[in-house]
Amino acid sequence: MPGLPPTRPFHDPDSLSLCRELATSFPTILEEYRALVADESVRERFQSVTSMNYDAGWKTLVLFYNGHRIEGFPYHLCPVTTRIMESVPLAGRIAGFNRQRPQTGIPLHSDGNNMWLTCQMGVVVPEGEKAYIRVGPETRRWSEGQCLLYDTTYEHETMNESEDEERVVLHIDFFNTLAMTPLEIE
Repeated sequence: MPGLPPTRPFHDPDSLSLCRELATSFPTILEEYRALVADESVRERFQSVTSMNYDAGWKTLVLFYNGHRIEGFPYHLCPVTTRIMESVPLAGRIAGFNRQRPQTGIPLHSDGNNMWLTCQMGVVVPEGEKAYIRVGPETRRWSEGQCLLYDTTYEHETMNESEDEERVVLHIDFFNTLAMTPLEIE
């Protein structure tokens, strides 16, 4: 979108109420994630959402598609997660829980859209800081209950270096409320 201010690979998650609320609600979100994956019909909903994910060990439990709820999804199992996600103007194709198998990564790519930011909160993270994302020249590692807030117009890639632990993040693409007005978002 023309006219937006210059950006940077990562933003301070404390600058956004979404990130603060996710971090505060982490124990509940973790419980809700566990309730979702304990339900066999929900476990079957994890899917690769783009061709680059098929062989990269990354699958998503989609809670929102193009900013809308998924018909038939058991939102009663994750009411706090749902409420928080609906508190921001969702953007992009998907919002949900992303799982990455051990010893896998998403290849370097750019989403090429400066109108949104991505927030990912660590939900289940391998011991020893073994899961990371590189955005532009900067690399950050996920921690449970902590958010990473970044701009996917920069080339980015992920890696789970763990030998035996998967990495799970709550992934939310949302319109860039740090730079856009409500009118621009509409």
